[in-house]
Amino acid sequence: MPADLRPALPSPLVPVRDPRFDEHGVRLLLKRDDLIHPDLPGNKWRKLSPNLRAAQGRPLLTFGGAYSNHLRATAAAGRLLGIPTVGVVRGDELADRPLNPSLARCAADGMRLHFVSRSDYRRRSDPAYLAALLPATPFPDAYVVPEGGSNALAARGCTELGRELHGVTDVAAVACGTGGTLAGLAAGLAPDQRAIGVPVLKGGFLEGEVERLQSAAFGGRRGDWSLADGFHCGGYARTSPELLAFAADFEARHGLPVEPVYVAKLLYALAALTARGAFRPGTRLTAVVTGRP
Repeated sequence: MPADLRPALPSPLVPVRDPRFDEHGVRLLLKRDDLIHPDLPGNKWRKLSPNLRAAQGRPLLTFGGAYSNHLRATAAAGRLLGIPTVGVVRGDELADRPLNPSLARCAADGMRLHFVSRSDYRRRSDPAYLAALLPATPFPDAYVVPEGGSNALAARGCTELGRELHGVTDVAAVACGTGGTLAGLAAGLAPDQRAIGVPVLKGGFLEGEVERLQSAAFGGRRGDWSLADGFHCGGYARTSPELLAFAADFEARHGLPVEPVYVAKLLYALAALTARGAFRPGTRLTAVVTGRP
């Protein structure tokens, strides 16, 4: 792997003293996956790296919304490796508007942006749609990476995250968009550990998606895992005054800038679950920090 893409692994595991956990006898730890790589932090590196190896230098085509962390990471990987990238962006109405900072970063890293209607975007996993889409892009032979980077290769890549936590935690929790990180994390944990996924989107589809990814990667369901729904604040990138206040307070207490789309919802959910008595006193609870603001 080129030096520019070499990760800093294993990522640090940092204990945090916080009264919202301490008073219930729960020991909070932060798995600082956001420190793995400056351009491909956290689960982005873990999910993309096996796909980059499989692509063998071919152009990459992937999917995302206008604020997709995955699009930014793929564009950065293309820049670092010197390979072309195409980002299929949800919402053809965006094509004639100025690029937001996220898409502008993708373009600056050399990504070709291909805007499609929202109805077409919903067909992104349909083989017939992909067969028609690829010739309409500059690189019809591109290697296709799914939305969020989540496929069987990505799930296998995230098993190392679970292995890095052997013997040091009882429960490992991660925010979930497309489910690939949770699928691999749970599979990599030891039998006496369990994983919790906190969905950041509404819709109730994630359990089936994680099961599908684990079946594709490992031949069936793996590990002890569950989902903690009800903390998405109405959908992807949606927030609430309570969530923003919690994130600001956590940053002030611990000096950690809290990424609002994933990490804030994860930490907020864990604090709420702890207050409800979801974890026994003495539990070592690890929150996987997957990104930076």
